[in-house]
Amino acid sequence: MSKRKWTGVALGLALCSTALISCSVKENGSGQSASPEASGLNLEWRSETEKQLIEAIQQAPANGLKPDLFLKGGEKGAALTDAALKYASALANGYSDPTQLHEVYTIPHPKVDVRPGLQQAIQKGDIKGWLDSLVPQTDEYRALSQAHLHYLQLASQGQFQPVQSGKPIKPGSRDPRVAQVAAALRSVGYLDQPKAQQSNSPQPAPSSASQPTVYSGELVSAVKRLQGEFGFKQDGIIGGNTLNALNAGPAWRARQLAIAMERQRWLPRNPQGTRIDVNTAASVLDYYRDGQQVDHRNVVEGEADKPTPQLQAPIVRLVAKPTWTVPKGIGVKELADKDPSWLQENGYVLKDDQWIQQSGPKNSLGLVKFDMQDKEAIYLHDTPAKAVFGMDDRHRSHGCVRVENAIEFANAIAQQEGVLDQFQQAMQGVDETIIRLPHEIPVRLLYQTAFWDGSAVRFRQDIYGWDDNVAKALGLAPGTPVKIEQPESSDDIGP
Repeated sequence: MSKRKWTGVALGLALCSTALISCSVKENGSGQSASPEASGLNLEWRSETEKQLIEAIQQAPANGLKPDLFLKGGEKGAALTDAALKYASALANGYSDPTQLHEVYTIPHPKVDVRPGLQQAIQKGDIKGWLDSLVPQTDEYRALSQAHLHYLQLASQGQFQPVQSGKPIKPGSRDPRVAQVAAALRSVGYLDQPKAQQSNSPQPAPSSASQPTVYSGELVSAVKRLQGEFGFKQDGIIGGNTLNALNAGPAWRARQLAIAMERQRWLPRNPQGTRIDVNTAASVLDYYRDGQQVDHRNVVEGEADKPTPQLQAPIVRLVAKPTWTVPKGIGVKELADKDPSWLQENGYVLKDDQWIQQSGPKNSLGLVKFDMQDKEAIYLHDTPAKAVFGMDDRHRSHGCVRVENAIEFANAIAQQEGVLDQFQQAMQGVDETIIRLPHEIPVRLLYQTAFWDGSAVRFRQDIYGWDDNVAKALGLAPGTPVKIEQPESSDDIGP
């Protein structure tokens, strides 16, 4: 499986202080404030409400936002009203517009008019309470916020030094870079600081003889925890993606968390209780039924240059033993040179200049398809390529989402929707059979490179390179250019 370098590794530093004020990237205008005329408000600011607003905006880093996006200093009257409206809108709707940052973004986006709320908050004298009520009131958002402040604090404590590249460092081996590894782990909180540093008293620099050179013990354990946090195999070997993750210091993590909070603010505050959420950065699916999470499983989605779009669309039917009408682009690029015997063995037939793969265990859609109603022709489906679900990097499709143990998942949905008998009967047949669901099930294809999994904050590679657009909109530093490498060639040509 090929390696891909990822956006943001060894950043210059994304966030330059705990106040997020001293970064050199300027506001790009995506969160332009309203003019006094546009606000339509003539509010009377008292000294107490002015103080509350200024203090609230100074606390904007808790929401991954830079205070100087809203206040430059000395604002009064209409200018202060504009700053309040701009900050409130950023909390309620997001600072940026996702439809302007992405070619495809069809997930419903809040469009809250914050003017009435501001007027009431000033009258009640509770600006802070009102602003706090505008952000997502979820455990995930709170966890992202706390982690963001934590990594900002770590980033402010010193200059992060990346570990030099070289041969992989295996547990038990000696390597002069082990001291660098220890320092990098300390900078992100995986190891305690030396007692000399904890005391804050001047201490002589450690001699080279006192620096660790054997990679063992708590260092290996810490690296394994880091690998788990980034979704990698926890073998303790430092190289490739693990080295990249080790070199993602506290400022990089703070940047990713700021981006994640912005994406959370883009989402409706009250999502439908029955829905399927897919995080295409983490390659996982979560199924909610009547507000309760009832399923979690791995998925496979689009390769780096064939990204699965961010969209919302409903599953309207289950398709047992599906056929696959191959898109003409895939047919030309990936089937034209195939040997006729391979095409016949895998069930491909040519009809009206378009390849169709017949039903069967070798069909690229597997044995069940979750048909969605959307203009992008994206859907969930089974796959005969089961081994991919065990890989760290599961971005291997042409854009559609492959579901682990898809038949089991389809059975659960069919039972909950009261069509289990029809579905199981269809699965006994050999031909494609459609089972319509009595109720549509919304699917949201999200992209979160930092997220809370219910127990801890996790990070993932920015495989599609979409984080930079969000970072730019928030006035944060860009990541390093990403080099996309295609996966090794295989016979897996499915959607």
